[in-house]
Amino acid sequence: MNKLSLLMPTWALIITILFSHIIDARPESSPSNVSGHVLAKEEEPVSQFSTMDAESPAAGNPEVRVVHHHDLNKRILIALIVASTFLGGFLLFLSCFWIYRRRKLRDSNGKSQKKKEEAAKGLSLSSAMVGFSSSRMGSSRKGSVSIFDYHTLEAATNKFARSNVLIEGGSGIVYKALLDEKVLVAVKKVDVTTGPDAERKFNNEVKWLSKIWHQNIIKLLGYCIHDQTRFLVYELMQNGSLETQLHGPTQGSALTWHLRLKIAVDVARGLEYLHENCNPPVVHRDLQLSNILLDSNFSAKLSHFGIAVTFGIENKDSIEVSETSAYVAPEYILDGKLTDKSDVYAFGMVLFELLIGRKLVEYKTPDQNQSLVKRAMPQLTDRTRLPNVVDPVIKNTMDLKHLYQVAAVAVLCVQPEPSYRPLITDVLHSLIPLVPLELGGSLRVTEPISSVCSNPSDQ
Repeated sequence: MNKLSLLMPTWALIITILFSHIIDARPESSPSNVSGHVLAKEEEPVSQFSTMDAESPAAGNPEVRVVHHHDLNKRILIALIVASTFLGGFLLFLSCFWIYRRRKLRDSNGKSQKKKEEAAKGLSLSSAMVGFSSSRMGSSRKGSVSIFDYHTLEAATNKFARSNVLIEGGSGIVYKALLDEKVLVAVKKVDVTTGPDAERKFNNEVKWLSKIWHQNIIKLLGYCIHDQTRFLVYELMQNGSLETQLHGPTQGSALTWHLRLKIAVDVARGLEYLHENCNPPVVHRDLQLSNILLDSNFSAKLSHFGIAVTFGIENKDSIEVSETSAYVAPEYILDGKLTDKSDVYAFGMVLFELLIGRKLVEYKTPDQNQSLVKRAMPQLTDRTRLPNVVDPVIKNTMDLKHLYQVAAVAVLCVQPEPSYRPLITDVLHSLIPLVPLELGGSLRVTEPISSVCSNPSDQ
């Protein structure tokens, strides 16, 4: 508005100048022997003589100024047109300036709102971590993750005390850590001297998780490099891994039928994001129960992206098979062919374990893995025998039609021929209707579970 207030005096000055010219153009009053009224009727020009000019000896003849009425009207009309043009241009300028200001203000508000929504969705570090000083987290960032100072992690884990160990496996030790005395996280310690691939897997993990953000994929908050040791800082998953829940001390007692289906849907959503939304698409390549983590609500998130790759690998020399090769697709082991269907195969094996509650990794050679699937296939495809192989923890707690559908999806996923396996998107759409609304599915439970379950012998 300050700019507008400066423009208003300028416009007023222009109008004043224009009308002063109009006034100056009017005929001057002087004596005349001819009546103006008569001349107007006869449409004669009006002659005006200056008395002083006529009597001046310096002038040979008196100066005569003739002003026509139509010339005067024409000047007034031109002045009005010019004034109107200036006025219209000025109003147009004001309108454009007002529209520009409104749009700029709206865009600014929109960007601010978008940032608030992204923060609410967890697309940045948690609100508790925002308060960290640069000295506590490290002064630099790479991608979407922070570089932590070693002493910060050492203090957060109580000098990596054994009492803070959450998981201890071949890929490293995971500690529970308390950052800034208010944020619980998981810190994975990796010794790169343990194998030639440790450093490469660490870099691969940072590369993928620094640019992948999804509700069913673990969040990497940061990392640290200290001598020959590497640290990865993740969000803390309170219920550990699916392997611990299913095959640990509780033997799956906390995993009801609907919770198992919810976990399966969460895993499928994470894989769908990797296959369909990432550019280029990503193959996880190491999907198994130990790499599926569960939060306090038993929502599942994919972890361990150390050997994740993009589509298109077909080189037998570059094959990487994890120690739990029961999850690895046969075409990858035999020919080095890797596609999104390789992850679908692993998902089918996970679904088998959720159904029967037994480990599928007891046999590690490719032939024995195939025989394991073949041995389970007759029971999984026979409706009369299927309920007998279901995990006793969930036996007789589900609608048998739903059980048959889940078993059918698992069988399709582990077909030896990749082209016979469904896309993970199709798998997801098959499972969502079996999960209750409150668990993220679309099933409306209208009666207690006990009333919809039936005994296999009654069928």
